[in-house]
Amino acid sequence: MITIRPDLTVLVAAQPVDFRKGMDALAGLVAECLSENPYAGTIFVFRSKRTDRVKILAFDGTGLILATKRLEEGQDHLDPDEEKLRFST
Repeated sequence: MITIRPDLTVLVAAQPVDFRKGMDALAGLVAECLSENPYAGTIFVFRSKRTDRVKILAFDGTGLILATKRLEEGQDHLDPDEEKLRFST
């Protein structure tokens, strides 16, 4: 379970990733490309090239969680010029 807390940070990678990647490969991308710690409690959101799916990577204190969501109502609309977007809840 992902707990929503006041200090939760969500990072959205605007560039698409290869959706064949699993949690270990995505954690490696977080460390290399985003220069973030995938085990720090931040939520990481990745999108597919077709922009109709997202993968969510999170660490809950006991292990990594990888969730996949298909966007049935269409596609996301992220700015492709952004390297990463940062926002907090």
